[in-house]
Amino acid sequence: MAEPNTLYRVMILYMLSKVEYPLTSTQITDFILEKEYTSYFTVQETLSDLRTSELISAESTHNNTRYRLTEDGKQSLDFFSDKISPEIKEDIDTYFRENNFKLKQETSVYADYFKAAGPGYQVHCVIKNIDVPVLDLTLTVQSAEQAKAICANWNTENAEVYAMLMDLLLK
Repeated sequence: MAEPNTLYRVMILYMLSKVEYPLTSTQITDFILEKEYTSYFTVQETLSDLRTSELISAESTHNNTRYRLTEDGKQSLDFFSDKISPEIKEDIDTYFRENNFKLKQETSVYADYFKAAGPGYQVHCVIKNIDVPVLDLTLTVQSAEQAKAICANWNTENAEVYAMLMDLLLK
């Protein structure tokens, strides 16, 4: 069996190789903690190490980080894939079979905000189908509180906003 740190690195690379969309820090961490493979802090340290090694790339928003496998990560996984036991691979494969739709949905919808060049804040709201934007909306608001509220509500209201826009624009 592989050294624990190597095993955790290869497990995360294997997880990212199984999907065509990015996985969030929360999704990766939840799986590993649910299976009791290691601690929260070890997962975060491993993600940081993989990012520093450029085996994964990261895109951060105010509320989460989304990870993708890089070409170097794919090569490393090819080289070290035998370090994961068939049982762990099966756990990961089963997790994705049972949760693929939910995981894809969680990473397809996101929002973030930042200080605008002028007054106020810009809120960037996105709905994607894998890597193709379905809706890409940027709003300018007056306060950070408004920006935070839009980001929080986007996760639950995005489908309704999309449907309303389509109804209005296609009539």
